[in-house]
Amino acid sequence: MFGVATAGFQIEGGMNGPGEPANNWLAWEQVGRVTPSGDAVGFWDRPEESLDRAASLGCDSFRLSVEWARVMPDGHGVDRAALAGYVAIVEGCRERGLTPLVTLHHFTNPAWLGEDLWLRPDAPARFAAYARVVVSALAPSVRHWVTVNEMNVMALMTYVLGEFPPGGNLGFADAAIALDNLLCAHVYGYDTIHDERPDAVVTTNNACMTLYEYDRLLVDLLLARSLGIGRAEIDDWVTDRRRRHYALLATPGPGEGLLRRASTRLAPYGSTGRPQPTPRRALDALDASPHDRTLDVLGIDYYDPVAARHFRFPGHRTAGGRSAAPARELWDDPVDAGGLTRWLGVQSALAPGLPLWVVENGMCNRVRDGRSFGRLDGWDRPRYLRAHLAAVVAAVEAGVPVSGYWHWSLVDNYEWGSYEPRFGLYGVDRSRGDGGGRWMDTDAMGRDAPGEYRRLIAGIRSGDASVFDAD
Repeated sequence: MFGVATAGFQIEGGMNGPGEPANNWLAWEQVGRVTPSGDAVGFWDRPEESLDRAASLGCDSFRLSVEWARVMPDGHGVDRAALAGYVAIVEGCRERGLTPLVTLHHFTNPAWLGEDLWLRPDAPARFAAYARVVVSALAPSVRHWVTVNEMNVMALMTYVLGEFPPGGNLGFADAAIALDNLLCAHVYGYDTIHDERPDAVVTTNNACMTLYEYDRLLVDLLLARSLGIGRAEIDDWVTDRRRRHYALLATPGPGEGLLRRASTRLAPYGSTGRPQPTPRRALDALDASPHDRTLDVLGIDYYDPVAARHFRFPGHRTAGGRSAAPARELWDDPVDAGGLTRWLGVQSALAPGLPLWVVENGMCNRVRDGRSFGRLDGWDRPRYLRAHLAAVVAAVEAGVPVSGYWHWSLVDNYEWGSYEPRFGLYGVDRSRGDGGGRWMDTDAMGRDAPGEYRRLIAGIRSGDASVFDAD
């Protein structure tokens, strides 16, 4: 499958305003800590615009997410009209030959559940009740699902890096609790989906990350039972899997080595010789599941997986000036297409026989006050697309069973507190048009990224390797 990826809060609009459904970003929008999401790109009111554009690219899949806050806006019941809206969207996908890939949770929850939902013991059960409502309505039209988007990023951004509400900093213990609950939620979601549709294909997609505890560990826990690993063996097995994970990656530099040692020391699993204070309710959920393996396909989101490269000294040069942040800006992510081929091979080697999907992959550039900035490294989106789809093809030719690729994203959207980062194949002029701005025919850098993706999809399907050559 070839597709484009989107997320509800980032494209729908109509959230967190007066009289609108509210999610866990409400308070940050109200106090001005982040840019208000507003109309986003108006997808909720005009989904046909996005679906027509995706179909015109030659895509045969469209990834979307359901906003929990829209379906359950007040905690007293289900908004049936909103649910019917999502049914209409997935039917719109099918009418255009787009296989819908539906995500149940993409970083957001209803405001009435609070900003610290994933620290609460009842969070997985709350999610399971919501999942039952959505899956019951959509399962007749939807076979492909993501339960929880990037649970590793959710925990890190919320409790360690302070970028998501409520903005915790260096809360590694809180992050571990959140990950435990998110893993439980995935298992409950997996079981719910297969109850409603036994032939479903279900995954969760981590953002690729070199630190074992914040990526591969989560997948290993979901695979352990199917590999015959009992609960009493889990810590020794995790220690061995950690060793194998790092053995398959490049030798780290000093900074990366330090981060690996620190994350191992703080790990909630593994043979550390000290008591593990973090809850292990995820193991209870896995033991109780009627399924030996609660993962049908291994989903990955590939941007830059090397943890140490994400840090910068404040005042570093960036597109459009200097940045005071101690971390790298999204539009400065280094490009390593060959790394995608290697990463797919590593993940396949650790889970032989399991199909792989690249659920997200894309490049960011910056737009500020209507001005588009080029990237410091000179990359543009057509070149990025050629390099990364060539990397996927190289992995397939090496025997890695990759069966899906979704580009992030179809259109410039709300990037978690700001409209400056732009990932879209299609740019948006936010100063013109109504309800989210006017779509451009190019990307935000003025490049024909849509045309390039269309050309690459057609060429790969026909077996024409010359499409990877620059014009």
